[in-house]
Amino acid sequence: MTPYDTVEPVKSDITNNKPSRDEAEKAVEVLLRWAGDNPLREGLLDTPARVVRAYEEFFAGYTEDPEKMLGRTFEEVENYDDIVMLRDIGMQSHCEHHLVPILGRAHIAYLPDKRVVGISKLARVLDLYSKRLQTQETMTSQIANAIQNALKPKGVAILIDAQHQCMTTRGVKKHDVSMVTTQFTGEFKKDATLKDRFYRHIELGR
Repeated sequence: MTPYDTVEPVKSDITNNKPSRDEAEKAVEVLLRWAGDNPLREGLLDTPARVVRAYEEFFAGYTEDPEKMLGRTFEEVENYDDIVMLRDIGMQSHCEHHLVPILGRAHIAYLPDKRVVGISKLARVLDLYSKRLQTQETMTSQIANAIQNALKPKGVAILIDAQHQCMTTRGVKKHDVSMVTTQFTGEFKKDATLKDRFYRHIELGR
């Protein structure tokens, strides 16, 4: 396989047997009772409905195909062939192991090969994958693969730097620790100088 070939996307395990809203709210009530509180007390009466609405927002990434979203591209780039990069994109996701937040920033770059995409779409593809239950490693790979598959660029570079509340607020409770993941395809993977430029572009914003 050449560096520019389509990468096999990570498949979702979503099925069509989605519970009803009422079932979801009842599940929240069970968790509240399990925690030792009374879902019927005044402060918790509307909590199940609020939690379900929040989950609709937190996990909205399941409703759209990121590669289709990246499908509208532009070819009028006046032979531009250097790095296109979005730096310091805010990111919020949820750990699939404990259902607690992952909070951080992402840096996304690609090297065009005739086609470019609207820059908001790079942030949007991050949102679509981060608004799913995730591990940071999988999400980093998914974003790189989606951009590679949709745009067919000469290469993609991703760096995500995030704090995991499953580590900072529970378990080992190590505060101010962040996790860094990277993924490189094509020229970014082959060319150490190009990879170094990506890292230096990140540092320019410090």
